[in-house]
Amino acid sequence: MQIKRKSDTEFIIIMASLMSLASLSIDALLPGLPEIAKTIGISDPKNNQLLITMIFLGMGFGQLISGPLSDSLGRKNTIYIGFSLFAFSSMLCIYASSMEMMIAGRFLQGIGLSAPRTVATAMVRDRFVGDYMAKIMSFVTVIFILAPIVAPSFGKLMLDTFGWESIFSSQLLFGLFVILWLWQRQQETLKVENRRKLTLSLFSNGIKEFTKHKQSVIFTFMSGLILSAFMVYLSSSQQIFQEQYGLVEEFPFIFSGIAVVIGLSTFLNGSFVLRFGMLKLAQSFTTLLFCISSSYVLLFFGKPNPDIGILLLFFVIMLFCVGFIFGNINALAMQPMGHIAGIGAALFGFIGTVMAVPIATFIGRFIDVTALPVFAGYAVCSGISLLLIQYYKFLGRRDS
Repeated sequence: MQIKRKSDTEFIIIMASLMSLASLSIDALLPGLPEIAKTIGISDPKNNQLLITMIFLGMGFGQLISGPLSDSLGRKNTIYIGFSLFAFSSMLCIYASSMEMMIAGRFLQGIGLSAPRTVATAMVRDRFVGDYMAKIMSFVTVIFILAPIVAPSFGKLMLDTFGWESIFSSQLLFGLFVILWLWQRQQETLKVENRRKLTLSLFSNGIKEFTKHKQSVIFTFMSGLILSAFMVYLSSSQQIFQEQYGLVEEFPFIFSGIAVVIGLSTFLNGSFVLRFGMLKLAQSFTTLLFCISSSYVLLFFGKPNPDIGILLLFFVIMLFCVGFIFGNINALAMQPMGHIAGIGAALFGFIGTVMAVPIATFIGRFIDVTALPVFAGYAVCSGISLLLIQYYKFLGRRDS
């Protein structure tokens, strides 16, 4: 199960590329938010965040569809269906003339993108288990992180050269390339004899099976909390750096630099997880995340934004922690659900996202003249996550 064969390397790259479709659709749009707002008539900068959070909401609901479909129709067929919806909704966004039309397009984009994102996780689970799955997911995520590294700069280039509509059309071209690559080079990972008939009982039984595994439930809720804090940063980064600090031209490079940090920590996690284990790493870096975010709140509560260097230092340390946390809690949640990987991945993604979107939207509304609400959100969410980890360990001791 080591990454030795060339086919394993190609598998990792394809899975990462599938997941990158979602990241590209989110991060490449960030530099273009002000221009899009002018075109479709958004007057309040806070409403720009809806163009980010709505695609997350669509992905959350879409996973309830794509997960069971992948267990019934196969992994690859489900991805093809999802990409077709993504293509349609991208055209809807390109020709949007109002905020409502754009929000609808972004929501539908999310539903379509839920297929490659969810099914890629299920395909990894089809082939790997335990700490090795966490290792593979870490390497998948490292490549996946390349998207947010280059996406804002690429989005700015497309915006300045061809206009904001070209950001959507370029995503379609990249997606088509990945889909053709998947079709030609990747075998189906779910054998026909292991597929399940698509019925309501398949979904209801999947929910019952999911709720039986306390480990899956606990780390799914933790994922939702960490995702909500990360979503606040993601959706408000343009407002913070461009409007609060006036770093309009520098924003894509700042965002990309922070993404490099997440990629580095995710890569290191792939090396460390076999030595220390998923749970220990998740707990250690959640603790560090809580300490750093709480320190910022205590230092700058009621004060204006600090120097940009100080802000970036806190962001870098926090997101370095996030890189370690995500891969491990994802693997911990999926570990008991190998026999229902498609529905399991769907429920994991749906619950986490449906938790994250309202929390992130609520916190984002407090972001006005300072970045303090971002750090307060991280402090609260990581603090509750630590309590969940302690509860999981208590259950383990009680049952042993």
